[in-house]
Amino acid sequence: MPDNRKNIRRLAGFLQNNPTDIFTKFALALELLKAGESTKAKVLFESVLKQDPEYSGVYYHLGKLYQSSGRSDDAARLYQKGVEIAEKQGKNRTKSELQEALATINDE
Repeated sequence: MPDNRKNIRRLAGFLQNNPTDIFTKFALALELLKAGESTKAKVLFESVLKQDPEYSGVYYHLGKLYQSSGRSDDAARLYQKGVEIAEKQGKNRTKSELQEALATINDE
């Protein structure tokens, strides 16, 4: 696991100065996820989703966190909603990734 504490501190500082910056919030959540801090990452991903339900990238990562913590039904709902949003936005790669993630739940 790479030591990304420097990135985490930097992004946390940016977020402290601008708490509504959704891109920074999402980036910080990804860095926390890489650092193994999934609980903190989940809180930030949930915040991104609440702040902007159209932010298509959040659905995959938050869904994976839910799935890994035994919340498969919640993950499936997120993946399905994400597929709809990605399709509406023309984000085919995101849509495909979400469909694959949804299929893994259906195969469980």
